[in-house]
Amino acid sequence: MSKICDQVSDAILDAMLAKDPDARVAVECMTTTGSLMMAGEVTTNCYVDIPHIARETLRDIGYTDPEFGLDCNDCGVWTSIHEQSRNIAVGVDSSAKKEQGAGDQGMMFGFACNETKELMPLPISLAHKLTHRLAEVRKKKILDWVRPDGKSQVTVEYENGKPTRVDAIVIAVHHNPSVSREKIVADVMEHVIKPVCGNLVDGNTKYFINATGVFAVGGPEADTGVTGRKIIVDTYGGMGRHGGGCFSGKDPSKVDRSAAYAARYIAKNIVAAGLAEKCEVQLSYSIGVAEPVSVRVECFGTNKVSEDKLSELIRRHFPLKPADIISQLKLKRPIYRKTAAYGHFGREDPDFTWEKTDKAEALRKEAGV
Repeated sequence: MSKICDQVSDAILDAMLAKDPDARVAVECMTTTGSLMMAGEVTTNCYVDIPHIARETLRDIGYTDPEFGLDCNDCGVWTSIHEQSRNIAVGVDSSAKKEQGAGDQGMMFGFACNETKELMPLPISLAHKLTHRLAEVRKKKILDWVRPDGKSQVTVEYENGKPTRVDAIVIAVHHNPSVSREKIVADVMEHVIKPVCGNLVDGNTKYFINATGVFAVGGPEADTGVTGRKIIVDTYGGMGRHGGGCFSGKDPSKVDRSAAYAARYIAKNIVAAGLAEKCEVQLSYSIGVAEPVSVRVECFGTNKVSEDKLSELIRRHFPLKPADIISQLKLKRPIYRKTAAYGHFGREDPDFTWEKTDKAEALRKEAGV
């Protein structure tokens, strides 16, 4: 249910950025049976109808019936939003005498590897595609018994650090109580797992489809959700480290979001350039300070040039200050709602500027590889 909350938070952010690209937004959301609550801090010169945005987001996700645990038409919606602290604004806002500082302190990580064409770890890439397919078969009415709540998990077997096969697939899908378990298993195998996993599965692959036997009660009626609870799902599925900060509901002045996107951009270009098979980039910031406190790169022994050399290339070729990251990656656009489901990384979408590999050729030439 946290992904409902992430999407509502980012839908509110998008609505504000569409009217005021300089809006400062930090909106959290919580949902439980029949209810949606939003709280946070906002500084903007525009007005948006937050309850309306929340209801329309729920409608788009598919929560249109009380039987689903939440109904966009008659659920309770509460808001408690106030102005951002001026103490924070002093350190973050730019002026003639001071460049824009980071909106918070912390560590942000980016990761890439050559396991998939998206340069993402295979397990999380497959898990995201499976959940996307679950939504597709529901919205296109390929499977009319599927309801909006659904989850996936994939276990991949590795040999010598390379993925070789899918060992286990877990699917939990909310369903109409009248459908039989046998039909659920058969339909998910045929219409969800096979189209996504293809020849990565074999005769020894294990399948856990609604392993409790029934998932007729779902949505917020079954699980309370809060913005930012799925930070590993949002990133690399545990394959890389994480600084702990979530993304959704935060405008790009918050380095929790913008620097994590920048770190992915850096790591992906290093792998795309062939300078490493696997790369993790860490950026650290202090609130109110523009320059990162530290820049670190780790290639797990797969690098073709030294990590010191890669650090030099990073500082020379990539934006690291918050204002530069925001400018180069064009992060003041209302593009965030669609990041809030199916992962922030490894997506083929032109709005996901941090997924570009436009620096790879320059890196390769300068590194002499």
